[in-house]
Amino acid sequence: MAEVILLEDEPVLREELSEYLRTQGHGVTTAASLAEFMRLFEPQRHQIAVLDLGLPDGDGLDLVLRMRRGGLGLGIVILTARDGGDSKVRGLLEGADHFISKTADLRELAASITAIERRVSTREAPRWLLQSSPRQLVAPGKVPVPLSAQDFLVLKALALGGECVTRQAIVEALGGDYFEYDQRRLDTQMRRLRRKVKELTGEDLPVSTLRAVGYSFHAPIELRT
Repeated sequence: MAEVILLEDEPVLREELSEYLRTQGHGVTTAASLAEFMRLFEPQRHQIAVLDLGLPDGDGLDLVLRMRRGGLGLGIVILTARDGGDSKVRGLLEGADHFISKTADLRELAASITAIERRVSTREAPRWLLQSSPRQLVAPGKVPVPLSAQDFLVLKALALGGECVTRQAIVEALGGDYFEYDQRRLDTQMRRLRRKVKELTGEDLPVSTLRAVGYSFHAPIELRT
């Protein structure tokens, strides 16, 4: 079954919807605001997003547009109390798969998720591309980000290292001695790399910090040498 992330700011409805989706066999992550959604959303995990529109910190339609412009191929269901008309047209044009009223039978939501699940399960997730010649990182649908030699070595270690790449493994990939290496240099380099990717693409670098352990590149990535 699908991994669903549900964005709904009304607590009672959020609990009702999440409980219903779990009874249908889906994994469910819940968020009450756009900020919480962005913190909890994992592109490599969540296959379908169920989104409210009127939220305390913004409009769910803007989130739909942001995800589609970022090349994310997950299924999107808009579940809203707004009437159809302009909101429905805009939502579908900007990339939502289904637009459902909150007054609809929950079976309609379940059917929509099942239909999307069949589609997304056969489609490969957008991949980041790490190239050695020229040295650059390419986010899905974005302009290439030129890389220094050290940036490339760090990202190569992350691309090849699986779910957890230790700080020691990264330092050794850079040709350093882990026990003599100033760890602050690695932290500074990672901050600069995140900032560069954000400034040039508008996307967050999908690298998670594993505190006191290392890092993880948490999106599909292809290494091309």
